[in-house]
Amino acid sequence: MVMFLVAFSTVLGVAVLAMGMQQRIFAVRTGEEIAARCAADAGLTKAIYQMNQKLTMDEAALGMWNPDPAILPSATDQVLPNCDATYSYKILPESGDFTIEVIGKSGQTEKMVCANIDFHGPFEWAVCAQDSLNLYSNTVITGYNYNPGEILKVGTSSTKSDAVELKNGTVINGDMVVGVDGNPDTVIKNLGATITGKTYAIMDEPVFPPVTVPDQISTLPYQTDVKESTTITTSGKYRKIELKNGEIVMIDGPVTLYVTDRITLDNGAQLQINGANPDASLTLYLGCDFEGKNGGSINNIAGEPEKLKIYGLPDCHSMKFKNSTELYGALYAPEAEVTFDNSADAYGSVVAKKFEQKNSASFHHDASLKNVTANDEGLQFVLNRWSEQ
Repeated sequence: MVMFLVAFSTVLGVAVLAMGMQQRIFAVRTGEEIAARCAADAGLTKAIYQMNQKLTMDEAALGMWNPDPAILPSATDQVLPNCDATYSYKILPESGDFTIEVIGKSGQTEKMVCANIDFHGPFEWAVCAQDSLNLYSNTVITGYNYNPGEILKVGTSSTKSDAVELKNGTVINGDMVVGVDGNPDTVIKNLGATITGKTYAIMDEPVFPPVTVPDQISTLPYQTDVKESTTITTSGKYRKIELKNGEIVMIDGPVTLYVTDRITLDNGAQLQINGANPDASLTLYLGCDFEGKNGGSINNIAGEPEKLKIYGLPDCHSMKFKNSTELYGALYAPEAEVTFDNSADAYGSVVAKKFEQKNSASFHHDASLKNVTANDEGLQFVLNRWSEQ
């Protein structure tokens, strides 16, 4: 009996010891897998950050973006802080976008993450406000040039109570979104509007990259202030453009204008983009406020929003388009309050700090503005999809 108990205890002890060793090995392997995965995720985040830095700091800013794999960011056996895990990554161009391959290592364990990124411009939404968004009675926001399955998006990155106010008769043909972790029921004050899509909080905070005037424009000497009808065929820098009633300035060519002090278009006055010239377009950098009075507008005759892009610099705090304005263009003014008055019609996209669309005004998002190149303003790389191996 004693010998049996000793043998049984020995077998039981060996079994318990073996089980403990297995659990210990399992715990070590699991820890290594977690550390390797964390290292791979960190490498992916670093790779996207490096690509965005490259986009804003060098070739793209100079109009010389080069996706040569030999000069794209890469890393080998970079140590993850506060542990022994490492990560390596490489970035490869692939049919207009980029593939990132990341390997995270911890001990004997490796985890590979493959991801696809591409350019996203500032005009992914119909209207994007950092702060408040107010739509008055009988206003409409809709879209065109959408691919099947694409959904129009309107909203704010704010989570403040009543940051969005939708008055009676407003129609949004798409989704209404609010800031990360925001409650749509408290952020959106709906006073009788119709939203055909969903209302929800976005998953990722929108990024509003700063815009800078190209050096070849900012370093130019000031031209004489524009105060009467004329034709502009070349790019230039101006302090003021102030047009009186009915005056017309024709833009006849691919023109970039940098205005530092003020733009005012009195009743019926126009900056007019020549629709008969297929090369005519206007890129406008505003270091000042903009006001188009009744009927005063930027007239993009061809009706193609990509031919008019307006970028508000940090000193641009207000852009006002008064009654009966018809605007075809894309506006990126993350520090400005943008207002479309009664019965104004706009075709394009808007990014603003605050956005207000008054009675019976309509806004039509041109989804083709999502198609961007590396030399466009306000770009960032965004993760499209990823997989783990």
